[in-house]
Amino acid sequence: MRGLVGTILALAMIAVGAGPAAAAAPAPGAIPLFEVTNAQSRSISPENPTGERGGGARLEAKDGSASYAAAELGKGWKVNPYVNIAPGTTYRLGEAAGPGIINHVWMTLGGLAEYRSAILRIYWDDEATPSVEAPVGDFFAAGWGRGAEPVIDSAMVAVNPGSGFNSFWQMPFRKKFRMTIENRSSKILRVYYQINYALEPVSPRAGYFHAQFRMANPLKAGDVYTILDGVRGQGQYVGTYLGHGAFSPGWWGEGEVKFYMDGDQEYPTIAGTGEEDYFLGSYIYVKRGADGRPREVNYASLYSGFYALKPAEVDADYFRADGERRHGEYRWHVLDPIRFQKDLKVTIQNLGWKDATPTRVSGNGRYLALSDSLASVAYWYQLEPHAPFPALPSDAVMQIPPARGTAAPAVAGGAPGLP
Repeated sequence: MRGLVGTILALAMIAVGAGPAAAAAPAPGAIPLFEVTNAQSRSISPENPTGERGGGARLEAKDGSASYAAAELGKGWKVNPYVNIAPGTTYRLGEAAGPGIINHVWMTLGGLAEYRSAILRIYWDDEATPSVEAPVGDFFAAGWGRGAEPVIDSAMVAVNPGSGFNSFWQMPFRKKFRMTIENRSSKILRVYYQINYALEPVSPRAGYFHAQFRMANPLKAGDVYTILDGVRGQGQYVGTYLGHGAFSPGWWGEGEVKFYMDGDQEYPTIAGTGEEDYFLGSYIYVKRGADGRPREVNYASLYSGFYALKPAEVDADYFRADGERRHGEYRWHVLDPIRFQKDLKVTIQNLGWKDATPTRVSGNGRYLALSDSLASVAYWYQLEPHAPFPALPSDAVMQIPPARGTAAPAVAGGAPGLP
């Protein structure tokens, strides 16, 4: 399934700056799986750090990260499956000359360093600033830290038990790529990883992959959260991950997602109808169970998903005045990329309801600007050069604090007005 989706994504990429010349050039990966080509498969991992042909499993047992475990078996027997990254250092995961396309990245993080302290960066060709810069967990749509990894089975990102992070975003490069992880914590970071790529021609119109992290904790009530801004050039927006910590009682996801492009100022070209609608859900992600009680429902599909760390029953406890509920949402624009010619800005409102109960369903409620915790990763392709990203907050600021409040005892009774 993912191979087919990857081909669909590549076909979509052909329309960057759509025109006769663009349509004539083959897009990266836009071939049937059964077609034999001259592409050369390569893979970088701790067992083959250069990705060269025949370069894997060469390390002597005594020199590997698993030297003790492999001592009785010797060379070639899982001698170096991971790397340890010291506190305050940056490790080069891989670098390779092009042209080519990264098709899959897998990793899992051990050690004691938190996910938000592990910063993934990717540089294309000879650029001085990264095109990808995000904490590892957030990049893989799992932004709530160790022990809170969701199960995600989507077309472009998979998170498999217990913490298997997978990216299937196709990432073309021409001269070379360089991928690094920075350990900003005071603790050891252990990384198992594999970067699978192919050496093959790249279309002159293929955009470079970009991903940018932002956060606000909390967002000031009445402010609009910026998912992405400052993009200059031509390309297409292909995905959003949003971690939403809801501090207010009741429903938290009424805010509209807006896309300002190609000179838009006060008014956007694309304005959605609400947060859960943008992530392809509806009616506060709630369904009634067999017992008749409404509950949040987690889901993971090819192009969108929602997860609550602790799915809530929508009863009186859902509308308590304290506490925090933590959610993750993703939306991949694989079949409907948002195309821009000159510039792009993406925002979302933080919006709920003043009503203690969801009378909004009957149209009698009033909106309430909220002050929640938001963290996001925006994913897009564009022709280089790209504008430098805003500086990341400090490691301390980026860490996930203990959840606010504690769960109140359940209160009998339902929540009127829900579907």
